[in-house]
Amino acid sequence: MGKRAWLEGGLMAAGVLLLAVFGGVLLYRTTASRLALREFDSVQAAASAGDVSDLALRADREIDFSLWSSRRVDAYRTSQAKHEGAVLAVLRLVRWNIRVPVIEGTDEVALNRGAGWIRGTARPGEPGNVGIAGHRDGFFRPLKDAAVGDQMELAVIGRTMTYTVDAIEIVSPRDVRVLRERTTPSLTLVTCYPFYFAGDAPRRFILHAALRDGPAGTGNHPTRSPSREPETASKRRNQ
Repeated sequence: MGKRAWLEGGLMAAGVLLLAVFGGVLLYRTTASRLALREFDSVQAAASAGDVSDLALRADREIDFSLWSSRRVDAYRTSQAKHEGAVLAVLRLVRWNIRVPVIEGTDEVALNRGAGWIRGTARPGEPGNVGIAGHRDGFFRPLKDAAVGDQMELAVIGRTMTYTVDAIEIVSPRDVRVLRERTTPSLTLVTCYPFYFAGDAPRRFILHAALRDGPAGTGNHPTRSPSREPETASKRRNQ
């Protein structure tokens, strides 16, 4: 009887610990995404006022640049804008009015903060096919109800682009075809499928959207730099 009591007590303690860990992950996801959105919005507002000329989403006012050359300052800010974990854009799912920070990379840290830009695809704001991955049990859960014709917005510093969903498909995790460039500038969202599945989901849910003509989708696009082959969807497990 004593061993049974110890066993029950151990199982109960393990259950409490797992619940605490789960709660901590949810708290981090909520807090981190809100901070990322707030950071992006502050830089966006400063850019609109003409106070910011770079995409670095962090406050560097404490750094003394007085002895730096202008070229070195520009190089520093450019590197900061492209560093691991940088907020590149904000994705808005118009139908649900959900705003998601888009973080550089698709590791767990990035996907817990928001959605992740898939390396090898066009960077947000560039022409081409911008690939963004997200967790099926997080920000991208509403995509289960997405339909052709839905609209999305992708905001980068100084510009917001509107996309219209034109295709939805379910593919193998290794199908990188979905991330290749299309005939028009596009946005491709990737998450795991089925949306409600215990363990590693066997398929990927792909949502394609084309850049819409009009004021929100216009602007001078930078020249696309050569990119590497997109990451395989199998590298983004449990999204």
